Amino acid sequence: MQSKQQLLALLALCALGSANAFAERNTPLKYWFDRPTTMRGQAVWLASSPDRMPTERQLVRAGDLVNNPDPEWESQSLPIGNGNIGGNVLGSVEAERITFNEKTLWRGGPNTSRGAAYYWDVNKQSAHVVGEIREAFTKGDWQKAELLTRKNFNSVVPYEADAEEPFRFGSFTTAGEFYIETGLSSVGMTDYRRELSLDSALAKVSFCKDGVQYEREYFVSHPANVMAVRFAASQRGKQNLVFSYAPNPVSTGEMKADGTDALCWLARLDNNSMEYAVRIKAVAKGGAVSNEGGKLTVKDADEVVFLITADTDYKPNYDPDFNDPKAYVGVDPAQTTADWLAKAATKDYAYLLNEHYADYSELFNRVRLNINNASVDADDLPVNRRLEAYRQGKPDYYLEQLYYQFGRYLLISSSRADNMPANLQGLWHNNVDGPWRIDYHNNINLQMNYWLACPTGLSECELPLFNFIRTLVKPGRVTAKSYFGTRGWTTSVSGNIFGFTSPLSSEDMSWNFSPFAGPWLATHLWNYYDFTRDRRFLADNYEILKESADFASDYLWHRADGVYTAAPSTSPEHGPVDEGATFAHAVIREVLLDAVEANRVLGKSAKERRQWEDALKHLAPYKIGRYGQLMEWSTDIDDPKDEHRHVNHLFGLHPGRTVSPVTTPDLAKASRVVLEHRGDGATGWSMGWKLNQWARLHDGNHAYTLYGNLLKNGTLDNLWDTHAPFQIDGNFGGTAGVTEMLMQSHMGFVHLLPALPDAWAEGAVSGLRAKGNFTVSISWKNGKLAEATILSGSGEPCEVRYGESVLKFKTKRGGSYKVVFCENKLVGGALVSSAPTK
Repeated sequence: MQSKQQLLALLALCALGSANAFAERNTPLKYWFDRPTTMRGQAVWLASSPDRMPTERQLVRAGDLVNNPDPEWESQSLPIGNGNIGGNVLGSVEAERITFNEKTLWRGGPNTSRGAAYYWDVNKQSAHVVGEIREAFTKGDWQKAELLTRKNFNSVVPYEADAEEPFRFGSFTTAGEFYIETGLSSVGMTDYRRELSLDSALAKVSFCKDGVQYEREYFVSHPANVMAVRFAASQRGKQNLVFSYAPNPVSTGEMKADGTDALCWLARLDNNSMEYAVRIKAVAKGGAVSNEGGKLTVKDADEVVFLITADTDYKPNYDPDFNDPKAYVGVDPAQTTADWLAKAATKDYAYLLNEHYADYSELFNRVRLNINNASVDADDLPVNRRLEAYRQGKPDYYLEQLYYQFGRYLLISSSRADNMPANLQGLWHNNVDGPWRIDYHNNINLQMNYWLACPTGLSECELPLFNFIRTLVKPGRVTAKSYFGTRGWTTSVSGNIFGFTSPLSSEDMSWNFSPFAGPWLATHLWNYYDFTRDRRFLADNYEILKESADFASDYLWHRADGVYTAAPSTSPEHGPVDEGATFAHAVIREVLLDAVEANRVLGKSAKERRQWEDALKHLAPYKIGRYGQLMEWSTDIDDPKDEHRHVNHLFGLHPGRTVSPVTTPDLAKASRVVLEHRGDGATGWSMGWKLNQWARLHDGNHAYTLYGNLLKNGTLDNLWDTHAPFQIDGNFGGTAGVTEMLMQSHMGFVHLLPALPDAWAEGAVSGLRAKGNFTVSISWKNGKLAEATILSGSGEPCEVRYGESVLKFKTKRGGSYKVVFCENKLVGGALVSSAPTK
């Protein structure tokens, strides 16, 4: 056996030539535009009527379109946020326009005019029908089984805002818009630049007019919970500004002066009386400020900083009283916003910016990626031109690493602790209503939002998802009992912030029947533990996972042949009602495995665990069909020409762990056939999912094709993902997929560069997180692993794989271990440094 000294010497020899691989490459991460936007999208809800005088019916559905009525907002704006409030900077010259959002400003819930019972008493009592459906399957009467499902497994709640009064499901809605008139004309303006820095979460607008250089800066501070907007110029006395506010048009409120330099808008949404407050304060150097007439007017100032904050009366409730219309009311937004603004106003702009940067960069800088030594300086073009060149086939490795980090930027900006999770658009929206209500879509989209969280060092940003899951448990128990007669809890396809777990009113079961949305969400609880090894977290959330496993095991039909199937079930948004869809079985398999492992870790009841183990033993296995494909349904009806965007039956490949080239090569081969049939195009989020799946198949070149297609065909000019319309899950899925190309850990070992494409010949990534609480940094040259450093956070044994080479070694908590690939095998595993442990 080699001594430690011999091993370290060998490591040093093998690492020659790669010593600089981990050198900090502080390449700025930013994108920019060179043309100002117009003001055409101003108060876009008015565009719901040709004469810009919409009726109330038109207003309540304003924005419910596939194509956003303000294309500049969707593709040219710069998104900023802190997980609570956010905005989009449009950067017009004549008047700055900022769309504004507060993440809990929602219509719907139990406090609409018809009260709590109207909101909660919507489940059909359909559990007795499950037996009839299974009998129909037994007799081969699939048409009857589908009819029974359609007629009995919906609810009375419509999904459209104008389909009932009041609208109880609700929607995420705009908090209005800010306009800052400058008194300047774009005529004669030069050197325009609108830029978003991912390194500092800072947006900037600059231009030259009549020999004066004008500059604006924008950020949203999480520590202070304020948006800060700074106007400055190269000459004194040039700031002559008028700040005005256009509120949400389906709310009623009043703008009041606050002192001499601030305004407070206090209002209630018309639909549910949700109270919200928006406060704005002007802090000027030189000149004068007034707040008369509901506007802030600044004259002849050298510099102006506007501080903005907002809040609602929403409070999450994990044990709601179904008779209390105010179950989700518990905050005084007038007071919270006053406190935040007063505290922020005691700090100067530089302090607020530094405080913001310290908070943000601690998260963002955990992971660094460099591909082929790419640099922004190599071809510093406006982002729309970079994308166009990329679409035409020009390689742009800087753009590829920028898009990767943009996903992390968006998650930090839209999902922070003590609030709700990122929705279909993160926290950014520009209208009253929107596509799919800008809700929480539980049949992949919400889950996809968080695939990147733990692997890219942002585990804290996933905590809002768990807050959301907790709001579903008590209502979800009622839904599970009413529809399926089971123990435990579940939810359905669409969720809001008010604990909604029922299906909607549509009889289209291809999308509205989604009973395994709850178990899929519950798998995130174990996943978080598996990455962090936070035993207290697992103990605190074990009952939620347990109840989800109980639901899954109770749901199963124990057929006469001894096989357990999920009847009825569907493959979300695709195909018929089935007696055992592959997707449903894959999710059940995953949540039961998670519950069994959690039970063992915490030393819980073996009897409790055995029921789940029994279900796993009898659960219908995966099947391979006549084309060599992994079958989507219980019968072999897959169409090789079907290029549907959903690939639900590959759940076990990704995000699950029951299909792998390492452990189940035949099933992995069958999964490849499915992906080949489905093709390399689709909506943005679908390409993001298929990118992850190709990476799990260890096919780096095909994964890279999907990544390129996502950027070329599923990305707007401001790097937002498009379905169409804008939908943020594709951004998050893209970042997750690149991470899967570089490192995987779902199979119980750290797999280095499992899907490295030929195009990425050289590079380095640092700070990735692996299950077992390991932090992994990797460098590669000439398409081959150079070295990896593994930091052990919990002192657990570590298994590392690269190609066919496997290395196992014990670790100490806080210990750092180097691994290199030398003479066609992995070498290393010796402790090279140790950090103090608490």
